[in-house]
Amino acid sequence: MPIADHDLRYRLANELHARPFPILSAPCRAVFLAVKQPSDAASRDRDADLAHLTNLLDRYGAAHPQPGATHYSGEIGKHAIKWESHTEFVTYTVFLSGYAQRPFDPADFDVFPKDWLDKAPGVRMTSAMIHVEPRPEDDQIAAKVDDWFVPESLAVSEVLDGEVVIAGDFRIDTAGHSRFAAFVRNDTGERRIGRVVQRLCEIETYKTMSMLGFARVRDLGPRMSGIDAELSELMVQMTSGDDPSEMTLGGLLRVSAELEALSAQSSFRFGATGAYEAIVGQRIEVLREKRFRGRQTFAEFMMRRYDPAMRTVKASERRLEAMADRAIRAGDLLRTRVEVERSAQNQKLLESMDKRADMQLRLQETVEGLSVVAISYYAVSLAGYLLYPLAEVIGLSKGMLLAMVTLPVVVMVWLAIRRIRARME
Repeated sequence: MPIADHDLRYRLANELHARPFPILSAPCRAVFLAVKQPSDAASRDRDADLAHLTNLLDRYGAAHPQPGATHYSGEIGKHAIKWESHTEFVTYTVFLSGYAQRPFDPADFDVFPKDWLDKAPGVRMTSAMIHVEPRPEDDQIAAKVDDWFVPESLAVSEVLDGEVVIAGDFRIDTAGHSRFAAFVRNDTGERRIGRVVQRLCEIETYKTMSMLGFARVRDLGPRMSGIDAELSELMVQMTSGDDPSEMTLGGLLRVSAELEALSAQSSFRFGATGAYEAIVGQRIEVLREKRFRGRQTFAEFMMRRYDPAMRTVKASERRLEAMADRAIRAGDLLRTRVEVERSAQNQKLLESMDKRADMQLRLQETVEGLSVVAISYYAVSLAGYLLYPLAEVIGLSKGMLLAMVTLPVVVMVWLAIRRIRARME
């Protein structure tokens, strides 16, 4: 019999081929849309995303995706569509063949009906229009990109060993979209053109998503500064010892709790920002950029405009962790101080208890002495009653008989009490 397959063998193997690059030929255009829920997007209802895609496909009479699908490729009318579901967002890319009436024509975005956009289960994170045409002379490329994009933020580079020239300024135009252009040589393969367009969409998407971490840091900044000042003040109070240690410890515990809450609320965003930043760098790296006529490359644009924001996020994350660690260490030190103070108080209490116990022992010894006298008195009296009949026989008076008996009785009582106390101890 053949060997049994693991239940996930085919699913895991097919996952590596699940999201193929589009196959495109120049000239063509692409319109791109990324939608994200405003909050808690990672745990959103993904069925709502599929329902929204299905609604769009129904308008064009296109086939539906499989239930629970995380990606879809198909035809909508004369155009091709690619849909992908990610951890926090979904993306729609529609590929249109040929030229538009004018480059980056906002009418191309009408492929997404307005009423359908209004019902999207989320908000637009980014949208882009990508113009692809055969590569003209370099002078013509320079003239076109200068006309289409903002010069001070324009990035232009040759990629994939000079087969394609890409350009973009990462700005949002008056229609609300980012713009990218790709000029491809006539001998460039259709799959390679598709990969370039896909990379441009991914760079724009993950760049935008990672900037959410920067926005989070800007919101946290004032509160982090306030907590830092409060923590420093508590450290001064702990050093000076002017305030009660219990009060200072309560303040440190409150600050530690708030820092832990901030860390918990920001940990996902900081982690996602790091992952998105890595994807942006990797996507640019695989393009194998070369400078085009002295213009800045995409990597240089990111280094000058994007990397500082990412360094700010990382620095804020480290600062938050350092503040939390500092608060924990200060709390531990103050707890140790409180414990030492309480140990000293307990020592004094034990000393006072020892003194009281010593006084009680002395009192007890005094009482024992009195007890010997009292018991001896009653014992002598009882002995007298027993020995009175013998007084006349031996010719002694009662007083002399009691005097002779008293000392032995007292000694016997004293010895008996000592023996009893020894057994008790």
